[in-house]
Amino acid sequence: MARPLAPADQFRGTLEMLVLKALDGGPLHGYAIALRLERWSSDVLTLEEGSLYPALYRMEARGWLTSSWSLTESGRRARFYALTKAGRARLATEVEDWRRLSAAVKSVLSH
Repeated sequence: MARPLAPADQFRGTLEMLVLKALDGGPLHGYAIALRLERWSSDVLTLEEGSLYPALYRMEARGWLTSSWSLTESGRRARFYALTKAGRARLATEVEDWRRLSAAVKSVLSH
């Protein structure tokens, strides 16, 4: 199992992009977003409520997400978040920027 990264290190500048990507497949509640990102990263990335929910609220205020109350698979009431058209556009921009940045960093590290 990979060593988890410290919360301050793991998401610097990438939290919004990761959350948008997690929602790209359809609406999820906050806990499901956190679980999806942990699973996709082989437990390297962990989201804490103290960073996830403020990010969700910010992204909803920016028009990138909408939210509505619904029931989870276990019958619990939860707020589900979904991408808007603006959120999909933001995700595309963030992914392209991340690819350019990671290629530049890889280039520097190879010297």
